[in-house]
Amino acid sequence: MTPELAHARARADGPLTLDAGEPAPPGMTRLDNPDGSGTALPAWPDGATPSLLEEYQVAPVNVERAGETRRVLAAALKCCWSDLSADPWPGSPAPVEDVLSAYRALIGRGDDLMRNWAIGALRRLHDSAWLDVDAGLVRLGPRCACWPPASHAQLRELLRRLPSGEDGSAGLDVLPTQETAQERAEPRAVEGAGVSVPDGVDEDLLTPFDERRRAEIVAAFMAVEHAAEPVEEARFPALRDPAPRRTVAEMLRRRGRVLVQDRERWTSGYEDGTAALVGASLGEAERAVLVLVLVHSVAIPRADGLLPADSWLSPFPAQADELRRHTRLPVGELDAALRTLRHAGLVAQVKAGEEAGGYIPGPQFHRLTPQARRRLQEELILAAGPHTPLAAAVRANRR
Repeated sequence: MTPELAHARARADGPLTLDAGEPAPPGMTRLDNPDGSGTALPAWPDGATPSLLEEYQVAPVNVERAGETRRVLAAALKCCWSDLSADPWPGSPAPVEDVLSAYRALIGRGDDLMRNWAIGALRRLHDSAWLDVDAGLVRLGPRCACWPPASHAQLRELLRRLPSGEDGSAGLDVLPTQETAQERAEPRAVEGAGVSVPDGVDEDLLTPFDERRRAEIVAAFMAVEHAAEPVEEARFPALRDPAPRRTVAEMLRRRGRVLVQDRERWTSGYEDGTAALVGASLGEAERAVLVLVLVHSVAIPRADGLLPADSWLSPFPAQADELRRHTRLPVGELDAALRTLRHAGLVAQVKAGEEAGGYIPGPQFHRLTPQARRRLQEELILAAGPHTPLAAAVRANRR
């Protein structure tokens, strides 16, 4: 696997699994497990993190119920980081019940609604590799190992101020598990775990620049990779100047990514060849629901002349009842697919006047390259009108 493909897969599917003795791809941090296997995560240049966006007042990718998610992560850290003299990761496993108790103590409430939100936050943190929730136990996920050492003192002070839950709670099946109660009662060993951070990520590209220009390049790179929307080049000097912009583009190329321009705004997306190798990470139900959203919010308004031909942004949400009428999926599976698509940034939920609300294409559609936009346009034509002359022309052109 090439380094570009490794970085692209880590971004699409989460941390990579490494065999015993297998080194991390260039530019990636290796987390060592006690059995010799490992996990690889992308490392950022100059130790920067997405929190850098706050300095530029740029919004990061939205997290559903962000406040609850942060509080549940804090409660898990309170329970799992038992030795504050050591680094947070890997920490110690803690029962789900203890984490929920710490969460209740933190918010001062224990009703069913808060509990359900906490369980949802645990699922989101598990899916995004911030936590590992399995067999009734919570462990710090691999992303917690990427906190820079400079932030550990602040995290320790935060934990000292957090209350501890002591009342306990009834057992909850937060995630499906096949393990027995006996296995659940035996915490897994973490001895031998370690973190190997790569030296000088992109150093060869950044060395020719002075300190100020280097910081501008790193800021532009973090912005196009982690901002929720394309960023204005006027706010990032490295995007205005062709020379540092070429450096940003090369940093992205090493990660299977490219710069994507929309007038005077910039973002990043998967390079077309790399995207084809990564493949789709969505299931069949998610893909079907995404097509429905695009048909009702983009294709139909575009056919009525209400949207320009190249736009994937739409003020015409696909109503939830329309989606239910035009799919054979059970309501529970439809809701689960929509939740997955929202978390992935592929759809966004909006209010629609007096209606219950609807769904429009999400911010990830900003990241399509021109080639990907054309392919998606053709696929939408084939899905919305498979027997139309335009669809026949698309099929003939592909032969």
